[in-house]
Amino acid sequence: MHYEIWIATIIAYLFGSISSAVITCKLLGLPDPRTEGSCNPGATNVLRIGGKKAAIITLIGDFLKGLIPVLLAKWLGISDLGLTLVTFAAFFGHLYPVFFKFQGGKGVATAFGCMTALSWPVGICLLVTWLDIAFMFRYSSLAALVTAITAPFFTYFFTNMTFTIMASMMSLLLIWRHRKNIKNLFAGKENKIGKKSKVS
Repeated sequence: MHYEIWIATIIAYLFGSISSAVITCKLLGLPDPRTEGSCNPGATNVLRIGGKKAAIITLIGDFLKGLIPVLLAKWLGISDLGLTLVTFAAFFGHLYPVFFKFQGGKGVATAFGCMTALSWPVGICLLVTWLDIAFMFRYSSLAALVTAITAPFFTYFFTNMTFTIMASMMSLLLIWRHRKNIKNLFAGKENKIGKKSKVS
C-alpha cells in the first residue's frame, strides 16, 4: 500500500479525534458534555446543556471533520481502497478520539460528513431520511438508527461494493453506539427532540 494512503488515513483519524462538543462547550463556558446530561460529547447532548447556538456549532464541527479529510483524499486522487480507509478513520476518530481519552460521540454528524464527501447523492439521501424520521417521530436517536440501517443500501446504489462494505461497518458501529438509546426507545424513556432531560 502506498505511504500516501497511510499518511492520509492517520491524518483523517487525528482530524476526526478533534471533539467539537468538548471544545465548543469549553469556549462558551459550558459544562463538559462528557460529564453532564447524557455524558455523550455530541450535538444532541450539547443542545440539552448549552442551547441551540452551541449545538449548531458542534454539529457543523462534527460534520466538517468528516467532510474535509475525505474531500482532500479525493482531491489527491487516492484510490477507492484509500478513500475507504480515510473515510472510516475520520469516523472512528470521532468515536474514539486520541486527544480526549478515547471518549467520543456516537458519530452521526461525522458519518454524514464522510459519506457526503464520498458521494453527494448518498449524503442527500441520508439527510432526507434523517429529517423525515426526526420530523415524524421527534426522536433524534431513532432518526439516526433508521438512517444508519439505510446507509449501506444508498451507498450500494450510488457507489460500489468497496464503499458499501465500509458503510455497513460504520452503520454497525453507529447502531452499537446507540444501544442505550435503543433500550430507552423500547422502554418509552427516550428523550424527544427539544425536550430537556438528564436521561439519554
